[in-house]
Amino acid sequence: MQCEMCGETIRGAPKLVRVEGAELQVCAKCEKFGTEVQQVRRTDIVRMAPAARQGSAKAPVAARSQYRKRDLFDFIEGDIVDDYNERIRRARIEKGLSQKELAMQMKEKEHLIQKIENHDLIPEENVRKKLEKVLGIRLIDAPETEADKKVHGTLAPTLGDLTVIRKAKK
Repeated sequence: MQCEMCGETIRGAPKLVRVEGAELQVCAKCEKFGTEVQQVRRTDIVRMAPAARQGSAKAPVAARSQYRKRDLFDFIEGDIVDDYNERIRRARIEKGLSQKELAMQMKEKEHLIQKIENHDLIPEENVRKKLEKVLGIRLIDAPETEADKKVHGTLAPTLGDLTVIRKAKK
């Protein structure tokens, strides 16, 4: 193994040293340039099978992680449409807004709107949601869920609605 600081071959056990925030495996000569870090010896967690805990002769089973780390693509709801720039421009013009006015409503920069409308930039998730809300358009190709298909005109009356109805009948 080579020293990560000077490049010499390390004789014996390497030292784990923190130098300006970076942890390096270094030789004995270079360990004086940083502070030694305690090396945590990591052992694999072994979970016993239920039968093994009860005295059976079965071998231990290594624990597997049931969860995986979520990445950026897990948060994306669907693919953005190819003609997103045209849809945004058309909706903005229909609402009678300039690029500057749209940017002010969204609390974004005008230059961002220009780049999106010129197809130079694909809007990020938070910007896409703001555009959809302000312009009343849909920019992703996602299959509609049952919640999207539900008709919003058939809402049940709330408690406040009932008190207004009773007052009107008196």
